[in-house]
Amino acid sequence: MRPKLLPRRISELRFVSDRHPENDKSEPSRFNEIHCLPLPASHPFRFHRFPPELLIWYFYMVMEKLVIFTDLDGTLLDFAGYSFEMAIPSLQRVKEQDIPLIICSSKTRKEIEAYRKKLGNRHPFISENGGGIFIPKGYFPFDLSYPKHEIITGRNYHVIRLGAPYEDLRRALEELRREGFQVRGFGDMSIEELAQTAHMTPPEAKMAKQRDFDEPFLHTGPTYRLSRLLRAIHEKGFKFTQGRFYHILGNSNKGIAVSILIELYKQKFQDTGIVTVAIGDSPNDKPMLQRVDRPILVKKHDGSYEPTIKIPNLIRADGIGPEGWNRSIKKLLAAYGN
Repeated sequence: MRPKLLPRRISELRFVSDRHPENDKSEPSRFNEIHCLPLPASHPFRFHRFPPELLIWYFYMVMEKLVIFTDLDGTLLDFAGYSFEMAIPSLQRVKEQDIPLIICSSKTRKEIEAYRKKLGNRHPFISENGGGIFIPKGYFPFDLSYPKHEIITGRNYHVIRLGAPYEDLRRALEELRREGFQVRGFGDMSIEELAQTAHMTPPEAKMAKQRDFDEPFLHTGPTYRLSRLLRAIHEKGFKFTQGRFYHILGNSNKGIAVSILIELYKQKFQDTGIVTVAIGDSPNDKPMLQRVDRPILVKKHDGSYEPTIKIPNLIRADGIGPEGWNRSIKKLLAAYGN
């Protein structure tokens, strides 16, 4: 029996064959059981048998393309030393399978570029909590057009600007200080002070100060004043988020940026479709986790999960930071036959 209809998605495999091993004993040599389909053990179609030509087609065409978005600090990088050593085994497998790995971080373009070089990563990235999307020129096999946002073409990237101008954020922080709030942003610190505060090397601190869309800051005043500070930020027309530091930003976040890239990847892989994954650990990762098919939360450096992140289908990784990253991606790749 030849398949009635070739599926375009894994979820459509139920339409391929109406025969079941228990009910059909004909042509046994032309059929094989598929044990590696990424379906639950209880799924009624998990043990359907399909002809060899369909199996070949399945492995090369049906398998939806994984697309992974990842935070850096406290997620792919450990909290104390900014190391991704614990995640190397799964990072290597992701690279070997040519799975897009998109860094989505509060870090600046310069900081992310440094980690992309260490990782051998050639994929797009999202900087400063969704403030900018950087797409290597020629990466997508079609012309980019996004009428809602400005696209700037530079030497190496097409840049989709989503964030507020950095000068506006600095001005707002200065106004907050004049209003009596004790806040200190990265722009107020010397390279040496920032390096000590953020546990960075001086070269890393220098890159962290080269900002475009987002200003991290410390609140050094009484705790009871913090809620009033955050309301004042909103009253000025800005937003805030939290990772290792508090951040003041415009109407951008990681989720908006991730959604734009998801649409571009859907175009690129329209023949097979995509399964989107995101991994994070902090409140600023929540918008990103809400936009994907497989949201993964790793443990924070103290062994706890971020309590404010409660979304459907959330996967809680077994491990802190890069250890949890490695384990969760290993399981995910196994589930999808990679």
